[in-house]
Formats: sequence, C-alpha cells, structure tokens
Amino acid sequence: MNRKVSKAIFPVAGLGTRFLPATKSVPKEIMTLVDRPLIQYAIDEARAAGIEDFIFVTSRGKSALEDYFDLAPDLEASLEAKGKTELLEILRNTNMDSGTIAYMRQHKALGLGHAVACASKLIGDEPFAVILPDDVIAGETPCLQQMVEAYQDTGGAMVAAMEVAPDRTSAYGVLDVAEQNGPLVKARGMVEKPAAGTAPSNYAVIGRYILTPQVLANLSSVGRGAGGEIQLTDAIAQEIQSGRDVFGFQFEGERYDCGSKAGFLQATVAFALARDDLRDELDGFLTQLYAAKQAAQ
Repeated sequence: MNRKVSKAIFPVAGLGTRFLPATKSVPKEIMTLVDRPLIQYAIDEARAAGIEDFIFVTSRGKSALEDYFDLAPDLEASLEAKGKTELLEILRNTNMDSGTIAYMRQHKALGLGHAVACASKLIGDEPFAVILPDDVIAGETPCLQQMVEAYQDTGGAMVAAMEVAPDRTSAYGVLDVAEQNGPLVKARGMVEKPAAGTAPSNYAVIGRYILTPQVLANLSSVGRGAGGEIQLTDAIAQEIQSGRDVFGFQFEGERYDCGSKAGFLQATVAFALARDDLRDELDGFLTQLYAAKQAAQ
C-alpha cells in the first residue's frame, strides 16, 4: 500500500485582481459562496480526505486569511451566552488546532510551481496534496477523497482531470493520454496552456493534485514556462519523461471556476439552490426574473 497522504499545500498568494475592487482589502479566498468562504470549502474537502497538516502559501495582505482560522473567544462567548448553539458549532468548525496549520510566504509571483516549491521544506519525503481553492468541486464524495482512494492503488503522481471543449484547452494544463481505465487516464505527456489547435487531448488538469517529493526536486530544475512562470505542469511532465507514472483522475462532481466572476456567480446560485433553507425562495426569485426577461423581449 502506498504511503498515506496527510499534508496539503494551499497556494493562496494571488492578488485576485479579477475581483477588484473587493480584493483591495479582502483576500479572494475569504469571499463567500453563500455563507462560507472559498477557503473553507477547500479545508473541508481536505479534512474529508484525511489531511492532517495544512500548509498555506501566502503573500503580503493575507492577514485576514490567517485570522479566519484563529479562535474568536469573544464571539464564541457571545453566541454561547445567547444560546445560539448551532451557530457556535459552525463557528468552532472553522478553527484550526495549533500545530496543524503553517504559513509560508511567496515573496515573488513566479507561478503555481514556485508557490508549491515554497512549501518544500515542510513536505519532506512524503507524498502530498495540492488544492487550488479557486476550483470548487461539488460532489457526493469530495474530489480529493476520491483521488486519495484511487492513489492507494496507483501510486505515482495524480492530477484531477475533466474533459473541456476543444476551444478551451488553451486555458489549462492538458494531458497527452496513453491509455484509459475507468476514471483513470495514464499520461504520456502534459503541456501547459497549449496554443489553439495544438492540444494533445481535451483532458484538462483541474486544481487537485497528489504529488511525490520528486516533483518538488523537479521544480528546482525546471525553467520558466508558459507565461514566464515556473509551471507545476512542467515539473509533473518531467516525471513522465523520467519513466515514472502520472495519472489523470476523472472525478465525479460538478466543478466551478471561482477564479472568474461568472464561475463564482454560478457556484453561488448552485450552492444556494442545494440548501433546504434557501432553495424555495431563490428558485421563486429566479423564475420570476426569467419570466420578466422573457416578457420584455
């Protein structure tokens, strides 16, 4: 059996410029889908997969993110005094125990690969996960949990993968597929943001990874790739070139790109409609809105 995956890296150093002016003072990862920030969805998914050590790669201006996971004794005392036990339990579930969470600074914005490399000293010789909070995945079984279970049989490196429209492949890392076995695709290559019409497949890499320490070693030697940045995709592709296994895992669930405004809004509506306490009122509003739009045309 392969080693347990107990550590996860969360690259959260980005400036979130697509969401300005909100992100002038609020880290994008704290922006909420309904009533939970993006980062909470990522943490909950990691916990469900058995992650015990949480490593955040941050940058200047992210203190609100760190505060979010800290204790709030005054607020807890107020809720307890008022008998709001349900809210108190929700609040306590956001706390992170001392020693389980660490913060590393990415001083220069040199890409996802560089961000992951910033945490290398905390990984050691263990396999580890990487979770990009921008990719929110709703599924009966959390995406990373699905991957961890598959990884116990495969080993190697594993990336979450999904099919995208051919005209969208240039926005992703893309797998060159050697063979497919159920939800697993074995890769014979990977390319980051291929030029239009040159993608080896339409299997795009989504923001969940299970990687080996060797990938960290690769990051120290790969040069800058697409966009002039150090690309994680290039370091994973080097594993294939060295004869080691890399798999794409086609997860079950709906993925929302919350790094874009449209994706964030779509996720907000979808998650709200999945809530018993919000569904009827929101559904009624959307029905009326659509009817009014149709009548005006």
